[in-house]
Amino acid sequence: MAHRPERTFRQRRAESSDSDSTQEPFAEPGSPGEQANLGPAEEGLPSGGGRAEAAELPRRARGRSRGRVWASSRHAARAAPRLDGGSDVPESRAVDLSTDEEDETHRSSESKDDQSSSSNSSSSLEEEFTSLVWIHFISCPIAVARTAKTMLNRSVNIPDAAFIQAAYRKRELARAQEDYISLDVKHAFTISGMKKNTEYPESETDDHENIIPFTTKPQTLRQKMAEKTATRNEETSEDSEEDKKYQDIWEQQQMRKAVKITKGRDIDLSHSSKSQTVKKFDASISFPPVNLEIIKKQLNTRLTLLQDTHRSHLREYEKYIQDVKSSKSTIQNLENSSNQVLNFKFYKSMKVYVENLIDCLNKKIINIQEIESAMHALLVKQAMIFTKRRQDELKHESAYLQQLSRKAETSTNRSLAIDEKTQWILEEIESRRARRRQARVLSGNCTHQEGTSSDDELSSADMIDFQKSQGDILEDHKKIFEDVHDDFCNIQNILLKFQQWREKFPDSYYEAFISLCIPKLLNPLIRFQLIDWNPLKFDSIGLKQMPWFTSIAEFIDSSMEDSKKDDSSDKKILSTVISKIIIPRLTDFVEFIWDPLSTSQTTNLITQSRMILEEHSTCENEVISKGKQDLLKPIASRMKKAIDDDVFIPLYPKSAVENRMSPHSKFQERQFWSGLKLFHNILLWNELLPEDTLQELGLGKLLNRYLIIALLNAIPGPDVVKKCNQIAACLPEKWFQNSAMRTSIPQLENFIQFLLQSARKLSTSEIRDEVKEIILILVKIKALNHAESFIEEYHLDHLKSVIKEV
Repeated sequence: MAHRPERTFRQRRAESSDSDSTQEPFAEPGSPGEQANLGPAEEGLPSGGGRAEAAELPRRARGRSRGRVWASSRHAARAAPRLDGGSDVPESRAVDLSTDEEDETHRSSESKDDQSSSSNSSSSLEEEFTSLVWIHFISCPIAVARTAKTMLNRSVNIPDAAFIQAAYRKRELARAQEDYISLDVKHAFTISGMKKNTEYPESETDDHENIIPFTTKPQTLRQKMAEKTATRNEETSEDSEEDKKYQDIWEQQQMRKAVKITKGRDIDLSHSSKSQTVKKFDASISFPPVNLEIIKKQLNTRLTLLQDTHRSHLREYEKYIQDVKSSKSTIQNLENSSNQVLNFKFYKSMKVYVENLIDCLNKKIINIQEIESAMHALLVKQAMIFTKRRQDELKHESAYLQQLSRKAETSTNRSLAIDEKTQWILEEIESRRARRRQARVLSGNCTHQEGTSSDDELSSADMIDFQKSQGDILEDHKKIFEDVHDDFCNIQNILLKFQQWREKFPDSYYEAFISLCIPKLLNPLIRFQLIDWNPLKFDSIGLKQMPWFTSIAEFIDSSMEDSKKDDSSDKKILSTVISKIIIPRLTDFVEFIWDPLSTSQTTNLITQSRMILEEHSTCENEVISKGKQDLLKPIASRMKKAIDDDVFIPLYPKSAVENRMSPHSKFQERQFWSGLKLFHNILLWNELLPEDTLQELGLGKLLNRYLIIALLNAIPGPDVVKKCNQIAACLPEKWFQNSAMRTSIPQLENFIQFLLQSARKLSTSEIRDEVKEIILILVKIKALNHAESFIEEYHLDHLKSVIKEV
C-alpha cells in the first residue's frame, strides 16, 4: 500500500521557480543569515519610518486580496472551524502555503532562540521578536497572537511601536531595491535611504485604516491541485489501510500453512528414514517362507492382466487408425468436391424457389377448387336433366299406352282423357324424333333404328344458359394465374428447375425423394389444365396431347438413370400423377355425368380410359393395381345402375303388337332397341373390364332378363332373326377364339335355346333362308353341338358345309 508522504511545504516553496502573480515572496527574518545582516540596521532605524512602512503594508495586502474574492471566500469557510479548534497550522489543508512557511520560520526561530538564550544579550532577543512580529503581522494576525503569547510566556519585553515601524521600514526598502527578498542576501542599507523614507512621517495613515486581514489568502492553481490530491489520498487512506490489514492477515495465514506443510514433510521424511533404518538393520523381523507356486500364480495373474490391457490398447489403436483413415477420406472428398459456396447458393435458391412455389399454390388452390367445382356442378346438372327427362318421358308414354290398352279392351268409344302435362310431354317427344329423322335423311343414314338415339338434345333456351354459364367459368379460369410468373405456373419451367438439380447433384436429388414430391407440387397446376377437359365429348383433347403430359414425359426421358429399369423413381412420376389426379377426375365423370345409353360418350370414355390404363400399367405394383380398380369398379357400378333404371321393355298382347304401326308396337320396338344399344355399350368394355363382370352384366342381367323375354313375345320372322344377328354381333370375338370349343358359354344357353326354337318354327314355314342365318349365329357363338343336332334332326345337309368351314 502506498503511504501518504509528509507535507513539506517549505521544501516545495524553495525548489519551485514559479511565482504567484498575486503573492510576492518574503524573506524569512528568522533565518541566520538575515539575522546577521539586519541586526545593526534594525537598531538604527527611526521609529517614524517603521510606522510608515507598517501602515503602507496592510493597504497593499488589502489591494491584492480584492482581485480574487470568489476563491478566497471559498477557503475562508473551511479555515474558520480550524481556527476555533486550535489545531496546528501544518495539519490544515485549507491554509495558504505562505502561511505555512511563515509558521515553520516561527518555530525554527523559537528553537534557535531557546538554544542561544544563555549567550545572547537582550538586544538580540528584541531583534528576533521584532522580526517575528513584523512577519506575522503581515501574514496572519493569529500567528502574531500566538507568537506574542509565546514570548510573554518566556518573559520577553515587548518592543514599542517605533521598533516595529523600523522593521517595516527595512522590509519596504528591500522590496523597493530588488523586488524580492532573498533568503541569504547581504545588503548594507544606507542611512540616507532610510532618511529619505522617513522625511514625511506625516503621510502615515491613521490606525483605523491599517485593517488587519483575518481571512486566508486566495489560493494559487498549484495550491488547489495539491489540496485536491491530499483530499483524494485521505479518502482512500481508510480503505487502503483496511485492505492492507486483510492482506497482512492472509499472508500470515499462508505463511503458517507453508510452515506447517514443510514441518510435516520434514517430520514424515525423518520418521520414514528412521523407520527404514530400523527395518534395514532390524534382524529380529522374520519374513514368510518363499513358496514357488504362489509366486508363479501371482506372475501368471499379472501376465494375464497385462495381456488384457495390451489387447484393449490394440483395439483402441485400430479404432484410431480407422478414424484417421475416414477423416483423411472425408477431407479428400471435400477438397475434390465442387465449390461449397456455389453449392450452398444453389440449395438456398432452390429452397427459396420451392417455398415461394408452395406459397403461391396454396393461395391459388382455393380458386382452382372453386372453378373446378363450378364446372363439375354445371356438367352434373346437365346430365341430370337428360336422365330425368328420359325417365319422365318413359313413364308418361308408358302410362298413355296403358290407358290405350284398357280402352281397347273395354271397346268404348269415349275419347281418352289426357292431362296437359302428359300431352305436352308426348308432343315434345314427337317433335324431337321428327327433327332427328329429318337430320338422318339429310345425312343419308337410312339404317337407323328407332330407339337407338341418345335423345340428348337441349332446347335453345337451355343451350344458351348452359353456354353462358360455361363461358363465365372459363373466364374465371383464365384469371387464376394471370398475375403469376411463368416460373411458378408453367409445369415445364418448374420441372426444368428440378432437372437442373438432378443434373448437378444427383445424389442429393434422389436422397430427397423428389420423385414423390413432384406429383404433389404439380397437382394444382394439372387440375387447373383439366378444368375444361371433358372425356365424354368427341372433340375432347387426348391425354397425351395435354401440355402437362408432354412436360412430364420429357422430364422422365431426360432422367440420368437407366431407362431400362422399370422401378426408376422418376418413371413413377407419370403413373403417380395418373393415379392421384387423373383417375379420380375420370371417376367423377363416370359416376355423375356419364350416360351408358350414349354410344358416343361410352366410346370416348373407353378411349380415354384405355389410354390412361396403358400409361398407368407401365409400373406394376400394388398402388397401380389399386388405381386401376378404383376406375373400373365405378364403371361397372354405373352400368348396373343404368340396367336397373333405364331399361324397360313392356309386354303387350299380340293383338296390340301385330300391327307394326300401332303405338304399342312402336314403343316396344324403341325400348328393345334401346336395351340392345345398352347391351352393345356394355360389351364395348371387353378389353378393359374382366370377362366375368361383362358376362354378368351384359348376358346375365340384360340379355337373359330383358332382351330374350322381348324376343319370346315377338312374332317369329325376319325381324326376330335380325335382332338375333345384332345380339350376336355385339358379343366379343375374344370369348369364342378357342377352336376346341364345341359348346358356348353358359350365360348364352337361353339365347341358344331361343335360336333353336325360332329355327324350328321357321323350318316348317316357307321362310327357310332365316334358318341358315340362325345356324350361322349358332356357329359364331360356338354352339356347334346344338347346330349339328339341329341339322341332323331336320336333314339340312346343305348346311353341314357351314359347320365344316369353322
